[in-house]
Amino acid sequence: MKLKVCGMKHNTMEVASLGPDFLGFIFWEGSPRHFEGPALPTLPEGIIPVGVFVDTEPDIILSHVQGYALGAVQLHGQESPAYCRDLRMRLNGSGLDKTQLIKAFSIGEKFSFDILQGYLPYCDYFLFDTKGRLPGGTGRTFNWEVLQEYPYEKPFLLSGGIGEAHCLMLQEFLSSPKAKFCLGIDVNSKFETEPGLKDTEALRRFLECGCWTVKSPGLEKT
Repeated sequence: MKLKVCGMKHNTMEVASLGPDFLGFIFWEGSPRHFEGPALPTLPEGIIPVGVFVDTEPDIILSHVQGYALGAVQLHGQESPAYCRDLRMRLNGSGLDKTQLIKAFSIGEKFSFDILQGYLPYCDYFLFDTKGRLPGGTGRTFNWEVLQEYPYEKPFLLSGGIGEAHCLMLQEFLSSPKAKFCLGIDVNSKFETEPGLKDTEALRRFLECGCWTVKSPGLEKT
C-alpha cells in the first residue's frame, strides 16, 4: 500500500524523511498550498514528485514537468479524455513517456464509473476524492461503499479527508473487495498545522497503523 502526501509547501524534506511514495506539489493558484518555488527540493531516491494541475494548458504542464523534473502529473479539474490523450502524446513526444498520469474524480452522493471508460488508455492511475464546490480537498471523506461498483482494473488512489481517525476504517476497507485495485492512500489537510505545513509526527503515527501491511489482491502483479 502506497502513501501520497499532497499539498507540499513548507517542510517538504521533513515529510520526505518519512519515506512516502509520492509527494504532491500544487500548481493551481487558487489553492492556499500553491507551490511557487523556483525548484523542488532534492527528494530522496524512490519518492515521486507529483505536479497537481487544474484545467491547465498542456504546454504549461510540459514546461513544469521538465523544469521541476516531475515524475507524475495529477489532473484535478474537468479535463476530458481527449485532453488526456493529447497530454499523453505530448509527454511521449517530448521524451517524457515515463511520466505517470493521474486523473482525479470527485465523488458525491451519486457517481457513474462509466465516465472513466474514455480515460483508461491514457491514465496510469485514477484518484477518487470527495466532491466539493471547488477543485481540491474538502477535508471530508466520501462513502467508500460506492467503490464496490468500480468495474475496472486500473489502479486508484483513495483520497478525501483521510486522517489518523480513519485507521480502523482503512484497515477494514483495504481488506474488502472494494479495495481490490486500490494502489494507495492520498492525504493532505488532516495532517497539517496550517496549509502546506505538515504535521510530521501525525504522519509518522499514521504510517505505523496496520493498514500499510494490507496488500490489495488485484494489484499483486503490478
